[in-house]
Amino acid sequence: MSFTRTTEQSSKYEHLEQMSVAQLLENINNEDKSVPFAVERALPQIEALVTKIVGRLKEGGRLFYIGAGTSGRLGVVDASECPPTFGVPFDLVIGLIAGGDAAIRRAVEFAEDDREQAWKDLSEYTINDKDVVIGIAASGTTPYVIGGLEQCNANNIITGCITCNQGSPLAATAQYPIEVVVGPEFVTGSSRMKAGTAQKLVLNMISTAAMIQLGHVKGNKMVDMQLSNHKLVGRGVQMIVDELSIPQDEAAALLEEHKNVRKAIQAYGNR
Repeated sequence: MSFTRTTEQSSKYEHLEQMSVAQLLENINNEDKSVPFAVERALPQIEALVTKIVGRLKEGGRLFYIGAGTSGRLGVVDASECPPTFGVPFDLVIGLIAGGDAAIRRAVEFAEDDREQAWKDLSEYTINDKDVVIGIAASGTTPYVIGGLEQCNANNIITGCITCNQGSPLAATAQYPIEVVVGPEFVTGSSRMKAGTAQKLVLNMISTAAMIQLGHVKGNKMVDMQLSNHKLVGRGVQMIVDELSIPQDEAAALLEEHKNVRKAIQAYGNR
């Protein structure tokens, strides 16, 4: 399949090494400004995938991200932030990266070129047709990701993708493709920049919208968040104060007793 990889096209800027720090920052920032508009154009695709994810999660399914390099790391980050933010089990949203967890910190050579490994990685989690798998690859050509989605399709598992090229092999493989075309990078081919930012924005949308739909937010508050540090405990106390209009010390006592903002509010209402 032939297509144009805009993520590999030459930067619109020349002689970067001759620019001042101020010029570099201004030009990078100018390029970054275009990313939210590219995401906006993909909103219908994002909506279609999120709707499917919510349905599967309500039926007891899980959400998997698979990717390599920057794309894989972004998936791992988004997955790892769901339990503390929304109080969900650590295995509800799972991020897998080519080369394994060691690749989160240090690149594993040629890991992304193994077309069979993603399915092996997914199989360790006993993946099934209740689950959803999203392949993340800026280029839309990563063998690890494409191979994984192909196997998911063959096993009746819903597949989506996030890519930054139009008409890529990955988008053709995914049942619910998301294509956020951000154009050439400031540094030619450095897709950790605009493409990475676009992927992060889309991942934020997917996980946040899904968790809200699943009921893990009340009003605009993270009432199911894990109280894992003093800052979050303080935030939880303030949520209870705002919701119930009670003194801070009473709210703190409620939170200490029930260890969860939602449960504390419910317990007060049941008195």
